Amino acid sequence: MPEPVHIAAIDAGSNAVRLSVARAYSALDIEPLVNERFPLRLGEGVFVRHRFSEELLKKGVKAFVHLKEIMDEYGVTKYRAVATSASREARNGGTLVHRVKQATGIRLEIISAKEESRLGREAAIAALGPESPPNCVVDLGGGSLEINLLRDHTILQSAQLPIGTVRLLTTLGIHGVIRPAQAEQVRRYLRALLDSRLPNRPNLADQVSVALGGNAETLANVAPGPRREGLPTLEISLLRERLADVLQRDIRDRMKSYGVRRDRADVMGIAAIIFVALGRYLNVRHFLIPTVGIREGILQEIAREAFSRKEPHRYTAEARQMLLGVRSFARRLEYDLRHAEHVRELCLMLFDHLQPLHHLPSQARVQLEAGALLHDIGHRVSHRGHHKHGEYLTLNGDIPGLEGRDRHIAAAIVRYHNRKSAPDTDHPAYSGLTNADKRTVRRLAAILRIAEGLDHSHRQRIQDIRTAFQRGAVTIQLRVRGDAAEDIRDAERSSELFEKEFHTHLYFRSLPSS
Repeated sequence: MPEPVHIAAIDAGSNAVRLSVARAYSALDIEPLVNERFPLRLGEGVFVRHRFSEELLKKGVKAFVHLKEIMDEYGVTKYRAVATSASREARNGGTLVHRVKQATGIRLEIISAKEESRLGREAAIAALGPESPPNCVVDLGGGSLEINLLRDHTILQSAQLPIGTVRLLTTLGIHGVIRPAQAEQVRRYLRALLDSRLPNRPNLADQVSVALGGNAETLANVAPGPRREGLPTLEISLLRERLADVLQRDIRDRMKSYGVRRDRADVMGIAAIIFVALGRYLNVRHFLIPTVGIREGILQEIAREAFSRKEPHRYTAEARQMLLGVRSFARRLEYDLRHAEHVRELCLMLFDHLQPLHHLPSQARVQLEAGALLHDIGHRVSHRGHHKHGEYLTLNGDIPGLEGRDRHIAAAIVRYHNRKSAPDTDHPAYSGLTNADKRTVRRLAAILRIAEGLDHSHRQRIQDIRTAFQRGAVTIQLRVRGDAAEDIRDAERSSELFEKEFHTHLYFRSLPSS
């Protein structure tokens, strides 16, 4: 097993700079260690003057020096630092990037609105899991409002609106108590931009809508709804009832009444106006609050990258010779070679895409390939109990190049390629293996079962495979040819060993052929 990796994500937003440090054991197992917030309002003045002041640049460097000390304390080896709306619009945003790099060595990246939206969206999708895919993801920050309308994770409409809370605070000169005329001005700005960017007004009644960001999390405490999908919610009707109370309070009174920081108290009134108006426009009764955002999206991607193979698999001469002998032996037994080859291809795709989860070495890939080519050879003896006959033939057949532990591992994989037999120390191939090799067999057999199920029809309908890692789950995305429902159903029935071995749920999602 590889060692855990200490990773970090920095989000330099318009209202604050935030750091998240985590320990990643795999693409799915990410343990939060610390979250740090530095009260640096990069959006202060930049949306009017379009420049960072010298004082703000100095504060920015100070913030990153502090965050770098925390990263060093936790031994962070992989990170990504991004800056969003305010830095995009500041003409001297590059100066901040340069000074941060010079003072700390941190590479700060000013990302596009599209990339900002993608990171938040991916974090939300992962947080909800495959059973409750969101239809709408809203992210209200200090500089912008991001809206993504989705169906099956595919974007139907999206809009990035310059309607952030800090932006409106500074450009409209709103401070403290918000008068009715000012509130109406915010609503009209929002409605005009929504009408211009979302020409097809959506109706999201009874659909899953998600809100990201500190503004939404704060308002969910002001107007909490019933928990949905195990998550807190922001109830729009209740927020509407309490809106007047929020708007008529000054900053100090909001801090005391709602228990929030000053830099949140001064923008929460604007945020409340936006969410009430947005709820009415989209016909949303409540927003789920998964308490994730850009940083979680970054951490997920870093973890996937950290545990992924960096180079294409390269066969050694010994591996080529072994697979040549395996394939020759399988051909002599003449049992549906097209099916065996297709299952082999599916196994390799699954192995490569699931590398961030299983951590197995390259030799295990070759052992899986051998087991896939041989998995049905037992039919030559008898269709009944063919998995046991396949194990016997693999252990005792004349297969040049397949020797020692490789032969025992391949034979055990063949024994367990279907749901008829579970790993057992009484079985010939499995019994002689070390505990580490037994674990390898269970993981490879779990992958082979999925691959064999995906060609249950023997018609090679699965053309391509991708994977997505989500909250407690892996989704296998399948590019199919024709009707693959039978194959997908069998793969679902064959997922028990995978779920047990990897402690995660497995889902399948069919995509049309491109």
